[in-house]
Amino acid sequence: MALSFAWMFLDTKPSGEELMLGLLIPRLSPNTIQKAVGVVGCVITPHNVFLYSALVQSRRIDPKKIGKVQEAINYYTIESSTAVLVSFTLNLAVTTIFAKGFYGTSQAESIGLLNAGQYLQERYGGGSFPILYIWGVGLLAAGQSSTMTGTYAGQFIMEGFLNLRMKKWVRSMITRSCAIVPTIVVAVVFNRSQDSLDSLNEWLNVVQGMQIPFAIIPLLTLVSDERTMGVFRIGTTIERIVWSIAAMVILINGYVMLNFFFSHVHGLFLGSAVCMVALGYAAFISYLVSHHADFKWIFTLTRLEVEPTISQFSLGRFDPSRAVK
Repeated sequence: MALSFAWMFLDTKPSGEELMLGLLIPRLSPNTIQKAVGVVGCVITPHNVFLYSALVQSRRIDPKKIGKVQEAINYYTIESSTAVLVSFTLNLAVTTIFAKGFYGTSQAESIGLLNAGQYLQERYGGGSFPILYIWGVGLLAAGQSSTMTGTYAGQFIMEGFLNLRMKKWVRSMITRSCAIVPTIVVAVVFNRSQDSLDSLNEWLNVVQGMQIPFAIIPLLTLVSDERTMGVFRIGTTIERIVWSIAAMVILINGYVMLNFFFSHVHGLFLGSAVCMVALGYAAFISYLVSHHADFKWIFTLTRLEVEPTISQFSLGRFDPSRAVK
């Protein structure tokens, strides 16, 4: 699929100058902000932040050996960066192909997940190039990957927050069912028409984008805290950059919520409900940002009572008598 889209990307002959300009200085009209947030949500999925944390803990590393920890961090950085880069490249190719091939045509309004492969086959497939089936296999693989990562993330989150103590297979069945059953129900309910499925897919990506602050703010709080990370905390320059990016994402999410409120919500009751949700969303994010120092201290105490952190080993501050056996 990657090779097929690389060929179609080259065949569309996009302007390299305009492409780079759009990447570095994006210009979006108000009606495309929602789609942009959806792209951010589907590339930087918030639940994967928890998933990566759980996967890292599954690998045995001696925290006393700083060199081994640094080596592991380097490999994890390469692994996660490669995954995001590949995903970004594929999204860039797909977006460019559809933009150059169908934007501004009479077909643009009717293209969705159901018939996108057929349009690609008619425009780029020709007689022997099976782009329709390649597109179908790619969608199937993407769905399987998303389902597995979402289910595993849900399992790890429930196990971590609820501290479930039961047989492993029972715990896995319960946690994975809680993650996958609602997905199946929503898919069945919305499986009525192409428009409903496309709208569902678009808004699911937007919802993921709206949830990014709840995962990113605690993560940035932890990795910038010396009491938690010790010598492995991020530098001041990187900290400022990532907090600026997080603030930009939060502001864009707020714009999308306001745009949705004014364009899609009608009626006093529904409008009041959405307004309350929006206020709660903004208030909770403000609470996370303004009280991140308190959160860092809470997280540090929690980790101290459960297990020694890397920083406590490296700085020699871990007292074994305080650890819970």
